[in-house]
Amino acid sequence: MAFCKYSTEYVASSKTEIDNIFINDYLPFAQAEFVKVYIYGLYKCNDASAFDNTLESFAKHLNMSEDDVIGAFEFWQEQGLVQVLNTHPIEVRFIPLKNVLNSNRLFKPDKYQTFNTQAQEIFEGKRTISKTEYGEYYDFLERYHMEQEALLMIMKYCVDSKASGVGYNYILTVARNWANEGVTTSSAVEERIEALENKVPELQELFNAVGIKRRAYVEERALMDKWLNDYGFNLDVILYLSKNIKKKSRFSFEKLDGLLTRYYEMKLYTITDIEAFEKEKTKLYELAKEINKTIGVYYEVLDGEVENYILKWMNLGFDEAVLTEIAFYCFKHNIRNLDGMDKTVNKFYKLGVLSTEALNQYINDVFKTDDEIQSILTTLGQSRNVNYIDRENYRTWKENWKMPSELINYGVTLAKGKDSPMKYLSRVLSDWHNKGISTIEEAKKTSPLTENTKPQQKQNFTGRSYTREQMNALFDSIDDIEI
Repeated sequence: MAFCKYSTEYVASSKTEIDNIFINDYLPFAQAEFVKVYIYGLYKCNDASAFDNTLESFAKHLNMSEDDVIGAFEFWQEQGLVQVLNTHPIEVRFIPLKNVLNSNRLFKPDKYQTFNTQAQEIFEGKRTISKTEYGEYYDFLERYHMEQEALLMIMKYCVDSKASGVGYNYILTVARNWANEGVTTSSAVEERIEALENKVPELQELFNAVGIKRRAYVEERALMDKWLNDYGFNLDVILYLSKNIKKKSRFSFEKLDGLLTRYYEMKLYTITDIEAFEKEKTKLYELAKEINKTIGVYYEVLDGEVENYILKWMNLGFDEAVLTEIAFYCFKHNIRNLDGMDKTVNKFYKLGVLSTEALNQYINDVFKTDDEIQSILTTLGQSRNVNYIDRENYRTWKENWKMPSELINYGVTLAKGKDSPMKYLSRVLSDWHNKGISTIEEAKKTSPLTENTKPQQKQNFTGRSYTREQMNALFDSIDDIEI
């Protein structure tokens, strides 16, 4: 009797975990009764020492015969998921599925006898299949539930398509790829091979174009099938890109597949579309280099920057000149990365400043406002340049509070000579706004404010002393924009 064990109620109220490998690789292909036995067996393992953990009780609970339960466990033993340790009385040990791939699975001696013979004949005496290799084939057949004849057809196709020796890892890679696509029967394999063979003429043209002198491998035939049928490219496009790769560097199917996949995702299907994009891309890469140089970063490979940032900004409608000016602003304000510049670009987008013409107009508007603010400062005896706080206050008075210019100017006359004239002016205008005053006549009827308020904490203002004064004033005006 066990020293410590779960109560019956504890076991019934807890959970039984089922590995996803079982659900994905085994459950769909096993008989329903076998699945019941496996899952219920996992449940019983939670309380292995219980008095009712017997074959008789197990079979009765599932409404099955004891022989059927034993047969189910023998099936799972062949799959490598359990071990039947004893038969009288029967004792079953469940194996962690993470160990199944590395375990030595048990197979009935006659199950793969014909397969062994036919598999060895495929190599025509060139090499002998080892015990380990056979084991890999068996494991694949069991896990992927492929017909033996189907795997033999794949083996022969791989051997015939490669002049040099073919290892079992290559064969199993092809077989797994096909099985994952649902090609697991001999008829399905035959259809797949026929489809790939139909691509041999196109592959031969590609080989001639890039100077390859050998037979096409299985994976190369599969790639040609993908490019033509799945992606929808014409052979002319494939040959055009292949020749371009060969001109610039060593040709490889990986490079060609990468290009075609990118153009497919960008919906560029013709040579004309691709050439137009590449021509424009050259400009985009030059712009990326200029922006990086301006903000002080360096990237050896610019593909990611162009696709994730430059293209996005250009698609929003920005022209190159504006993006270059934004990069300069980022540098002056210690924004030294693309994410930071992206946020700044979004601020300009909200302002509608996308072109050089719009930028110039915005600059004029900003400096017209700055001239008005500077006039107020001069009247109040403030010998400094306009700063961000001034612009913020003025925007509040004019845009949020809808204060007429003449009313603001009247407020200036009241603030003149005060200890903190700009602070006083802001308080006066706020008081008028709260009282709904919008004319000088109404303002004159109210009592003037006193100065008995706590002094405002001093601010560290930065004047317009940059070399590019206009641009910095412009950029300061957007600092408060939320994105």
